[in-house]
Amino acid sequence: MIPGLTTRRRFSDLSEQEILALAISSEEDDGRIYRSYAEVLRADYPDTAKVFDGMAEEEDTHRRALIELHRNRFGDVIPLIRREHVAGFYARRPVWLVENLGIERIRDEAEAMERDAEAFYLKAAARTSDADTRKLLGDLAAAEAGHQNRAGALEEEHLGLDAKASEDRTAQRKFLLTWVQPGLAGLMDGSVSTLAPIFATAFATQDTWTTFLVGLAASVGAGISMGFTEAASDDGELSGRGSPVKRGVASGVMTTVGGLGHALPYLIADFWTATVIAIIVVFIELWAIAWIQNRFMETPFFRAAFQVVLGGALVFAAGVLIGSG
Repeated sequence: MIPGLTTRRRFSDLSEQEILALAISSEEDDGRIYRSYAEVLRADYPDTAKVFDGMAEEEDTHRRALIELHRNRFGDVIPLIRREHVAGFYARRPVWLVENLGIERIRDEAEAMERDAEAFYLKAAARTSDADTRKLLGDLAAAEAGHQNRAGALEEEHLGLDAKASEDRTAQRKFLLTWVQPGLAGLMDGSVSTLAPIFATAFATQDTWTTFLVGLAASVGAGISMGFTEAASDDGELSGRGSPVKRGVASGVMTTVGGLGHALPYLIADFWTATVIAIIVVFIELWAIAWIQNRFMETPFFRAAFQVVLGGALVFAAGVLIGSG
């Protein structure tokens, strides 16, 4: 046992029976993980879901073979030992964490699962001098390598080029609807709507600290308002726009960022220095918005630039005129 970590054991302290039991429980866990991925993806990515169904079946096959090996060598009673009981054993990320990161991230995680298992068994085999244990660990490593090859075959069987392209388009659309569109709307609102109060305060008071506080309040307030509005406007079930929480976070954060961009320069004590820098930041923000519209929303760049820059210029001019009046 490891001092101070009495509930975790060194791999080197495990018997061959315990190593086999650990492999069995790991195969069981991985089969459940693959089935969870399949259920998460089935509605939007049915072909990839079939791949994970097949991988789960492969895990079941290896688990049954390992159980039979254990029965032949050690009997029917399998020791209760799991990967979290062994120090240094490869860990799996929670399914709920990975499933929220998109289809490509799930595919990458599945590949990493097999690589981690294979690498662990190979390293473990290299550290033991017992012939039977070394053979057992080598067999387990080969089994994990076989999983990787089988995964590739399953992808070729269920996920052809057309299906892959279709699923990639679906993933791109969900990314745009869940993150880019709400974030862009928030950035536009934060960058443009806060121009008038910030610059009106700046020219009315010529006090940089007061201007910063007004800008901070306007940005944070607008971010909270936009975030809640976006989250409450659509639960995503019918529109396919994704989680309202994700959309609300994207919209709220980007709204706040858009306003803070030209509020932060007013932390500078000199009024005109802060104002010139704030104007430059506004210019950069507006062109960045136009670029994002062109890059992700396929809006012609010059049309997007004209709309955003013209609107921003009008709001900026209104703020300056009101503040100077």
